[in-house]
Amino acid sequence: MTNEELQVLVEKLSIDWFHREFQHLAIFNARLQTTGGRYHLNDHHIDINPKLLDFDDQLNLIGVIKHELCHYHLHLANEGYRHRDAAFKHLLTAVGGLRYAPKFPNESPEYSYECLHCHQLYIRRRKIDTKRFRCGKCRGELIKKR
Repeated sequence: MTNEELQVLVEKLSIDWFHREFQHLAIFNARLQTTGGRYHLNDHHIDINPKLLDFDDQLNLIGVIKHELCHYHLHLANEGYRHRDAAFKHLLTAVGGLRYAPKFPNESPEYSYECLHCHQLYIRRRKIDTKRFRCGKCRGELIKKR
């Protein structure tokens, strides 16, 4: 998908779901790492992570576009456009947008640790030194699961 095709898709979703026109720029931004998209308050353009195209279906891409369009339309209407605002949460559920970015298939691996005493599981993106760190619940010894 090219930037022009993305622009057409964003404009179509804006009309279909929000009944308002999208009059700014929507582009792919390869510098986005873990976020699905970004709405810029100053010039009102939307960046979309091109990693969303790696998924087999377009549901994640459409969900992220709807999420960013919620920010866009609420900000231009001078309503609550932030994640914590009730207007944003209500509009997001009404249009069926994604609340969180999907987990990208080529993200960094996860490391699992388990407490030997209470069997509490810990999942981290970075390795931890099991000799130095203990369970936060019971102070038991941690072992690497995989």
